[in-house]
Amino acid sequence: MQALAERLDALVAGARLNRLTTLQFSAAKTAVPPPETLTALKVLQVGRRGKYLIFHFGGPRLLFHLSQGGRVDIEDPPRTTRPKGAVARLVFESRPGILVKEYGTQRKAGYWVLASGDDGPLARLGPEPFSEEFERLILSGTDRRRLHTLLRDQSTVAGIGRGHSDDILHAARRSPYDALWKLEPEERRCLLDAVSSVLETALRLERSRSGGLPTKLKDGFLVHGRFGQACPRCGDELRRISYEDYEITYCPRCQTGGKPLADRRLSRLLK
Repeated sequence: MQALAERLDALVAGARLNRLTTLQFSAAKTAVPPPETLTALKVLQVGRRGKYLIFHFGGPRLLFHLSQGGRVDIEDPPRTTRPKGAVARLVFESRPGILVKEYGTQRKAGYWVLASGDDGPLARLGPEPFSEEFERLILSGTDRRRLHTLLRDQSTVAGIGRGHSDDILHAARRSPYDALWKLEPEERRCLLDAVSSVLETALRLERSRSGGLPTKLKDGFLVHGRFGQACPRCGDELRRISYEDYEITYCPRCQTGGKPLADRRLSRLLK
């Protein structure tokens, strides 16, 4: 999201918004103030907080959350069609348009129009991964949840998703089921270093892109989504834990002492 925000900022900062068109009934997450209040206002900056894109208008703000299947197309010139999966379209004065789309069936991508001083969903976000507050949490916290759950919880740390959580724990050689409170000081430091390393590498890759956000993003992950392939560190077969709407990918040899983790969903299918 950081690299995407930087690209969109370079594209539309300083331009006036001609219109924001809702193309999917579930896209608008707020009703007051209405989207029309942003018409003719100038975009001062496009930024990011957690996984939210933020269009700053010098008071009111427009937030977009892409969720798991959201993508962004740059339209030059802006179009009026309604392609499959279209969520919303932004048209600017003398600039390319921005089309937000969503793949899959979840319909969770959407936008918020926030009045000046209203933080909306941003108020629930935890610290950023490179902040001192997050560093203190990892180095001295007593959270008893599984590490994969902790890293994905946006109220604990804002901006780390499922894919990067897989890669972080692989880099730190930690099981997804390990708990923070049980880690020794050197293991905590290793985990914190893995967070920094994985996210910095991902940011360098995303900054090499141009345009919006492409359909396929798996090229940016080292182990996430690569179930059945060889571990890039030891060569063992990567395993997965399947949940209702997502999976965790890990290496048994590198992360769990050679022991495959129980996959209850798969176990039920085999009964």
